Amino acid sequence: MTSARTTNKVCRHASTAHALQLITEARGRSVTKTPIWQWSAVETAAAIRKGDVTSEEVIRTHLDHMHKTNPALNAVVVDLGAEALTGAKAADEALAKSKGSDIGPLHGVPVTIKINIDVKGQANSNGVVAFKDNIAPGDSPVTANLRKAGAIIIGLTNTPEFSLRAFTDNPLHGLTRNPWNPAVTCGGSSGGAGASIAAGIGTIAHGNDIGGSLRWPAHCNGVATIKPTQGRIPAFNPSATAERPLMAQFMSSQGPLAREVRDVRLGLEVMAQRDPRDPWWVPAPLTGPKPAGPIKVALAKIPDDMATDRAVIALQRKAADHLANAGYAVSEVELPEFNKVWQLWCDLIMTEVRILQQEQMLATTSADFRNSFEGFVGLSTMLDQAGYMKAIAERSRHIRNWMMFLEDYPLVLTPTTVRPTPEVNADLSGAARVKELFWNDLRFISAINVLGLPAAVVPVGLHNGLPVGVQIVGSRYHEDLCLDAAEAIERGAGVLVRQLWDRR
Repeated sequence: MTSARTTNKVCRHASTAHALQLITEARGRSVTKTPIWQWSAVETAAAIRKGDVTSEEVIRTHLDHMHKTNPALNAVVVDLGAEALTGAKAADEALAKSKGSDIGPLHGVPVTIKINIDVKGQANSNGVVAFKDNIAPGDSPVTANLRKAGAIIIGLTNTPEFSLRAFTDNPLHGLTRNPWNPAVTCGGSSGGAGASIAAGIGTIAHGNDIGGSLRWPAHCNGVATIKPTQGRIPAFNPSATAERPLMAQFMSSQGPLAREVRDVRLGLEVMAQRDPRDPWWVPAPLTGPKPAGPIKVALAKIPDDMATDRAVIALQRKAADHLANAGYAVSEVELPEFNKVWQLWCDLIMTEVRILQQEQMLATTSADFRNSFEGFVGLSTMLDQAGYMKAIAERSRHIRNWMMFLEDYPLVLTPTTVRPTPEVNADLSGAARVKELFWNDLRFISAINVLGLPAAVVPVGLHNGLPVGVQIVGSRYHEDLCLDAAEAIERGAGVLVRQLWDRR
């Protein structure tokens, strides 16, 4: 029998080898005609490794661009430029000594971290004024993995209070704007990450997702992401004074946002390395055997009770065409008990929050947070002890049903939202608007969290000048299939943020 330690070592080496393969393949492509801040993470790593550019040059360019661009966005709320420049100089010295060997796949490459995970010496405020001095005594696993890969953190990105809104605004750091249009939301809760990466600040942005907090900002800002399978990327905050509720642990995932799918893949490989502080981490391989072709894709049938925007849905249907053109077999299918899955997610998460976290949240947050929170409470059923236990059992049934469904259709293509991106802080307009947003518009995103399945988001085009994305769901630990499909859509639709940069 292969030992766990041996398995972990094999997975780590295979992951690193694949990441280096991506970087090696990028070496042959010239990026000198475009500004450094527009380079992909893969291209940036390859250029540094090859010696075409120094890490210090890359970091200075990104910091200059951040200082020029960020004031209008307020996406990066903690500037780590001084530490980043020190790190870049050290990276260049290390590269010179190593002569290009034995360096990490993100050596010298700029990244950002969301302000709700620990970065040693920085405040993990989670957007809450009362936590502005919650200084992290050590790095979270994601932060540590990025550092081990050679990445350089240039800043921390904004999130709503307690990362529990889909709109990024808080009394501590303020409102984050969408780089495409400041009147519409950048999404949440990883809104700062989504806005910054679309604007060209850093090459990979860290975010996390318990109900759509990676995928919704990716949609709003026209970038790509993957919400990994629960257990794929280790999570833990040394600054935490208590463990998260059980279902919150099972529904939450860390992950990367990036402008191109290949960078999402690279970020996933780096973040997914083992950390013993997370007991739920699974040493599953990052790539596996492909299903016999053509791979069947279930194009999700829209529930009859959903109010949709015809133009948004038509644009999202183009993603199905891109997949069909790439050789996938796409057919429209009704998803297994989809509405019940969403309601189960809502009931479980809000029951845990109301029993274990509500008192602290309401005592330390703003009137805006309480307004949005009450709207969300109205969507859920408060479960008693027996109801909570039955709901956890029911979760297993739903996961089993979806796993069997995914045996027939290895991928599911869904909308991210069925209507145009809403205005800034749209969730503050009352309970009816909250229900409209989360039950109607975003139902396809949040339902996936209770199942613990991987789901990618990739842009497919613009509607009235705003990005529209699609979601690709796969079976457990099949992020590679989700990203393969996302890349097929990207090849058809193009890298959307280039249109944003061309407008400036």
